[in-house]
Amino acid sequence: MSKPQPRRLAVFDELASPPGNAGSAPVDGDANSPGQLLQVGDLAKLTGKTVRAIHLYEELGLLRPADRSKGRFRLFNREGLQRVRWITKLQRLGLSLTEIQKLARELEQAESARGAAHRLREVYLEKLAEVQQKLREMHRLERELIASLTYLETCQSACETAVSVDSCPQCERHPDQPTPPELVIGMHAQ
Repeated sequence: MSKPQPRRLAVFDELASPPGNAGSAPVDGDANSPGQLLQVGDLAKLTGKTVRAIHLYEELGLLRPADRSKGRFRLFNREGLQRVRWITKLQRLGLSLTEIQKLARELEQAESARGAAHRLREVYLEKLAEVQQKLREMHRLERELIASLTYLETCQSACETAVSVDSCPQCERHPDQPTPPELVIGMHAQ
C-alpha cells in the first residue's frame, strides 16, 4: 500500500526543472514517465549527487521518498528528481542547505500558492542582483586580463632577454599602454 504523497505546491514543479535545463543529467524515457520510481542510487546518478547527499536532503526534510519497495528501499518519483535539481540550483546560487531548508519550510507553510510564489520571487530577485554584481566584477576582471595579456605579448615580442625584471615598471616598449595594468605592475610592487 502506497503512503499518501506529501502536500506539495505547484510552484515547486514549475520552477524545479525548467525547459532546456542546462547542466542536469539526462533522464531516459522510463525514469521520467509517470509512475516510474527510482531507487536512491538511480536518483543520485541522474542528478550527479552522491547517495549520501540524497540521504542528507531527506534528513533535512528537503526530500521525501514517494514510496518504499518491498525490501524497504526508498523510491523516488519524477518530483523527487525535480526537487534534487531545484536544491542543486539553489546551492549554485549560493544558498546553504540550512537556508534552503528554511526556504522550503516557508514555502510549504505559505497560506497560498501566491504567497509561496511571492517569497520565492523575493529570494530569486536577491540572487539575481548578486549574480549581476558578480558578472560585472567578472567583466572587469576579463577586461583587465585582456589588457594584461596584450601588455605581456608586447613584452614577449619587444623585450630583450638581457633586460632585468627590475626595469619592467619603467619599460618604454609599450607605446599603446604606457602604464602597465595592475595585474602586471603588481608583481613588481613590494
